[in-house]
Amino acid sequence: MPIYEYICEECQHEFEALVLGKDKAACPKCHSKKLAPQLSVFAVSAKSGGSAPSMSGGPCGSCGDPRGPGSCSRDN
Repeated sequence: MPIYEYICEECQHEFEALVLGKDKAACPKCHSKKLAPQLSVFAVSAKSGGSAPSMSGGPCGSCGDPRGPGSCSRDN
């Protein structure tokens, strides 16, 4: 479910809102619908259908080292 970040143009309150379908968000402080959407730092697009590469977790792509990328056990 999409969570959006807003700043209320009436009272300057910053908040996040879960917005479903065609619903419109409203400020939880003053109930105004005059909102300025903000860019989320954590926004990720998954339109390609694949998963995003992880910087931790999975094995090294070159040698399979379980410590992950950057800890390659291969002799070069």
